[in-house]
Amino acid sequence: MSNPVKIPAILANIPLFCEMTPEEIELIAQGTRAVQLARSDVLFQRGDPSTGFYVVVHGQIKLAMSSPQGIEKVLELFGPAQSFGEALMFLNKPYPLYAQALTDTLVLHINKGAIFSGIDSDPVFCRKMLAGLSFRLHRLIHYVESFSLRSSTQRVIGYLLQSLEDIESGQNLQIGLSANKNVIASNLNITPETFSRILHLLSEKGLIEVNGKDVCIYDIARLRAYEE
Repeated sequence: MSNPVKIPAILANIPLFCEMTPEEIELIAQGTRAVQLARSDVLFQRGDPSTGFYVVVHGQIKLAMSSPQGIEKVLELFGPAQSFGEALMFLNKPYPLYAQALTDTLVLHINKGAIFSGIDSDPVFCRKMLAGLSFRLHRLIHYVESFSLRSSTQRVIGYLLQSLEDIESGQNLQIGLSANKNVIASNLNITPETFSRILHLLSEKGLIEVNGKDVCIYDIARLRAYEE
């Protein structure tokens, strides 16, 4: 039998709630439920009402939409300690896309009633929610900028380096692809064939080595400086 999810302990380690007192955390926890998803399970569909927001405990979630022709477009990927759905919670609008688990995943659903109560009673909590929404807006601007100003190769390099932004130099750094190539390519707004071609090109240039989902970056400074 699996261990029960200790919701207050998880909430206390989420940046949004880390400065709250145990009593405040307990109040939020009362409006929180754990949702266990198997790979490919859908968390919510387009058009479903928003009743709160989500935090990933472990696993990975993709937010995506489908065209009338059935072509999937992946908009964002979320991993442990990342949250999503806050803006729609405030707008009181249905989801314009769907969320699906890419691996076995555990998320927490935090009911909007608990959030609204926290905002009404705690200005610090209100500022933290605003900061979180501002960060999401910054990510969206960066996302749009990447597709309008950067080449396909630059987007792939940016993806490979996203977890190494604070590292200026280093050799033989190991990273893992966060999802399968089709999902990553869709998120980068390129085809899977283009994604594979660029990885092959970077390998031929001696910048990386790809072994399944594992990537070795031979020289982070050279990769960051590379221009096609």
